[in-house]
Amino acid sequence: MLIFKPVNVKSSAKLRKYYKNCPYRLCEYSVGVKLMWRHHMDPCFAESNGCLIVRNSYHGGASFDYPVPLDDSADLNAALDEIDDYCRANGILPAFQTVPEDALPVLLHRYPYTTVTNGRTWQDYLYNAQDLATFAGRRYSGQRNHINKFHKLYPAAVFRPITKADSEELETFWDEFHLAFNKENAMAKKELCYARKLTRQIGKSWVLAGALELEGKFIAISLGEICGSTLICHIEKALPGYEGVYPTMVQSFASYYGKDCLWINREDDSADKGLRTSKTQYLPSDMGRKYRVAVSTDLWNLDRVPALQSERLTMDAITRADIPAYNRLCLDDARNRWWGYDYRKDLKGELTENYFYRVAQKDFKRKLAVNFAIRLDGQFIGEAVLYNFDYKGAAELGCRILPEFAGHGYGAEAFRRLADWTLYELGLYRLVAKCYKENTPSYQMLSAVMRRTGEDDTFYHFEKLI
Repeated sequence: MLIFKPVNVKSSAKLRKYYKNCPYRLCEYSVGVKLMWRHHMDPCFAESNGCLIVRNSYHGGASFDYPVPLDDSADLNAALDEIDDYCRANGILPAFQTVPEDALPVLLHRYPYTTVTNGRTWQDYLYNAQDLATFAGRRYSGQRNHINKFHKLYPAAVFRPITKADSEELETFWDEFHLAFNKENAMAKKELCYARKLTRQIGKSWVLAGALELEGKFIAISLGEICGSTLICHIEKALPGYEGVYPTMVQSFASYYGKDCLWINREDDSADKGLRTSKTQYLPSDMGRKYRVAVSTDLWNLDRVPALQSERLTMDAITRADIPAYNRLCLDDARNRWWGYDYRKDLKGELTENYFYRVAQKDFKRKLAVNFAIRLDGQFIGEAVLYNFDYKGAAELGCRILPEFAGHGYGAEAFRRLADWTLYELGLYRLVAKCYKENTPSYQMLSAVMRRTGEDDTFYHFEKLI
């Protein structure tokens, strides 16, 4: 099982070993963005199968970056399996927040039921590195004119790298920039605060920082890092009033740090009209599209628990009228011994009269499971649960009967009908089940319906395929 650790300054070196060769071209796959926005996205990381796995907090729920391989020996599929296992163990559906365009087909092939979004607001601006370093050609004549005017007005201005020794000059720049900052947008204010904190990392080997300096004073700064063949620019700030300072800074930073890169990523515009105008004026060669992939189960289009009929039984939704009998089944320790579940270990909150009923409703609403009442002549006699979806078209089926109705084949009858429903009506490609080795009645029931596939120290395992 994945064990996540918080992303912080101390963990940046470990993350950097993955990001330094990352080919995804997106700003989220960088140490700078992870550190800069860590209080906003609460990223945590784990390492598995030669991959970096990052879990973020998005609108109160967990979402994952696409795994980042360390080298050619990394197993991306195994890393995705680990994410699936983590989600199943924690009762959540997998969601991937910033999927690179090249990785999207992998996830769509892997998961049958997904919702994909690709918002314009968060797309990164990608530029040919040579274009920004030279501003060559007629299409960049406007930028060259601004740069020429800047050098004519401020001939003493020079670009130079920023080092840790420049902390006092850098703080002076930030103080003056804050005084001139006039945006009221809450996210813009957060970005400014986060950017200033990030410049405290100057001096780390991965940090590339530079400034336009005029008579001992910083009038513009940039900070970025190289990930694969892409120079990602995390910060671009300049004091107002210096005409042509921004294009001069963009070209200087690209020329100095991007000469060995193919791409320069100047990140997204966060739907800020001024930023969008500025970034498009530099003529991006491509947009870094970021896909959000929300994975569901085979229950995705099931809006209610269906009613199914077998020779003697009906299987349908558990109702409030079933609560007394349902509680008796759920609280029966002797039956739960074979169910393989102790409610005490997973009890969330107080054990109220309708606790188990509400859990079943909640799991269905979240598309994590579907609980069927098994009825004989309308009377509740047991429960069948389709659960433990692997998000790839397979799930597990379990069945339990109240003790006074055991021994009449009701469990086998319900199980057989539900197995057919899951495969031929719901649309699963694989159904699995298991029973304790010493549970002979369950073994006989499963053997009559499914094919035994193996065993471990505790269980016999079965499956049924279309």
